[in-house]
Amino acid sequence: MDRLSDLLKQIEGQKEPPVESWNPEHCADMDLIITRSGDWVHEGTKISRPKLVKLFASILKKEGDDYFLVTPVEKVGIKVESTPFIVTTSELIGGQWFMTNNLGEVSQLTGASELDLRDDQNPLILWRRNLPARINQNVMYQWQMHALDNGGLQDGVLYLNSGDDKLVIGCAD
Repeated sequence: MDRLSDLLKQIEGQKEPPVESWNPEHCADMDLIITRSGDWVHEGTKISRPKLVKLFASILKKEGDDYFLVTPVEKVGIKVESTPFIVTTSELIGGQWFMTNNLGEVSQLTGASELDLRDDQNPLILWRRNLPARINQNVMYQWQMHALDNGGLQDGVLYLNSGDDKLVIGCAD
């Protein structure tokens, strides 16, 4: 249970600026792209400093289909090829699934998690605010195998239990 306590503390410590309350005028676009692989590329060069990427990610905001880096006084447009985050690993601890994204941020998988399985090649989950994360194929396979091994297939629907929640993660065709 120490691992569970550690993850819960980590989640609580992930405080993000209140970008949803910041609404400055759009002032410019920046040559910054979040690639499909999760790399942050500025003017053709990958940003290799994780703390800088995490700083930018903390002020990322989505409006409609557009992405911006915002402060209380500036809003700068950037490009996102697929999603700003990728769920890279998942771990079952004490009956609860925890996900980690490509920036090392941790989140619990709960009934409030908004899973979007419409495109089975690119399943998505709402990571924070209205920012999506693509669920890596290895994580989906892990969830599916766990569900199948633990009686999660019922009436052609595949369910994954996480804590007290039962989430649909697939359908038999």
